[in-house]
Amino acid sequence: MPSLREVVFGPWRAVLVLGVTQILAWGAIFYPPVMTVPLIAAERGFSFTFAMGGFSAGLLTAGLVSPTVGSMIDRYGGHRIMAAGSLAGAVGLASLAYASNPIVYMLTWMLLGAAMAASLYDPAFATLGRIFGAAARQPITVLTLAGGFASTVSWPVTHALLQSLGWKGAYLFYAALLAFVAAPLHAFALPRTRAEASPRPATEAGAPPSIKPAAGIIFALVLTAFAFYAFIPSGLSTHLLAIFQRAGIDTATAVLIGTLFGPSQVAARLCELLFARNLHPLYVARIAVGVLVAALAMLLFAGISIATATLFVAMFGAANGLSTIARGALPLALFGPSGYGRTIGRIAGPAMIVTAVAPLVMAFVAERFADGAALSLAAAFAAASLACLLLIRR
Repeated sequence: MPSLREVVFGPWRAVLVLGVTQILAWGAIFYPPVMTVPLIAAERGFSFTFAMGGFSAGLLTAGLVSPTVGSMIDRYGGHRIMAAGSLAGAVGLASLAYASNPIVYMLTWMLLGAAMAASLYDPAFATLGRIFGAAARQPITVLTLAGGFASTVSWPVTHALLQSLGWKGAYLFYAALLAFVAAPLHAFALPRTRAEASPRPATEAGAPPSIKPAAGIIFALVLTAFAFYAFIPSGLSTHLLAIFQRAGIDTATAVLIGTLFGPSQVAARLCELLFARNLHPLYVARIAVGVLVAALAMLLFAGISIATATLFVAMFGAANGLSTIARGALPLALFGPSGYGRTIGRIAGPAMIVTAVAPLVMAFVAERFADGAALSLAAAFAAASLACLLLIRR
């Protein structure tokens, strides 16, 4: 682990800065809609589907622009691109408070989608890859520890702001945080250094091993694995508590069970940092998705009860915590630090698009068929993701 001097004056300052700004970005843009969209729909006269469709449009936009954002971070640095993302997020959140026209509302969410593409985990990973090079895995893991607390902070804060300021005031408050805290931290506190390119370690025969470019079948498998995986946290997060309630678990207990997700993420990431930091990220990814497959199988075959729901959420959180680390570390390990920002952006694009459509697909399946069918669909996506990871050879 770094010394205090490295954290304050060296490249590790990036982890400290991004730890703060990730909590702000996730907490201001990504997590509040589950609480604010019903209020927006009621006040503006929108249908709930249309209002939530704005958020989906934002995620689709994020998926489309993520490769470009990654390339720009490679070229110009996160201190420029992530600062611009924070300012775009501030403008979008402030505009959302006044976007009464349906077209303006959708355009505002598209702006917020571009802001997400330049503010959330993927640009942060790209920034760390630019600063640390091939040694970025440990900084990525430490950053995800901080990011794991974003929902824990955001939901109670958003609830308090809604009670005191209303949804418009809450969004204006978050816009101010992005403009006057996150953007300056990105612009002035992020290190501007770039890691020097270093040769890969030689093999036993003395020749340096080849580095596969971010293309071809290996890249396609990595991209597909994370795109398939993205369906599950996005689709389940919006429906899981309702599924538990329909299975007979009372609302208060279902919510209490749901709160285990965040701590389970953080616990898994801490275990990875302490005990598995030398394990190849490919194995970390396989373990993560394998745990999720086992958790979904348990829920399908053992049925939903308080005990199985609790165990499922704990396993789901742990799997998601490890998967987030793998999404940043696996491309770095397989393809190297050169062009890492563009690589991570290309992987993020399809994953964000799947994230946008997953809740709608899950809702359709659950409504037309049953909750068991929706869980089976999630299990199928998890199994497909695991199959892709198993086909990858180092």
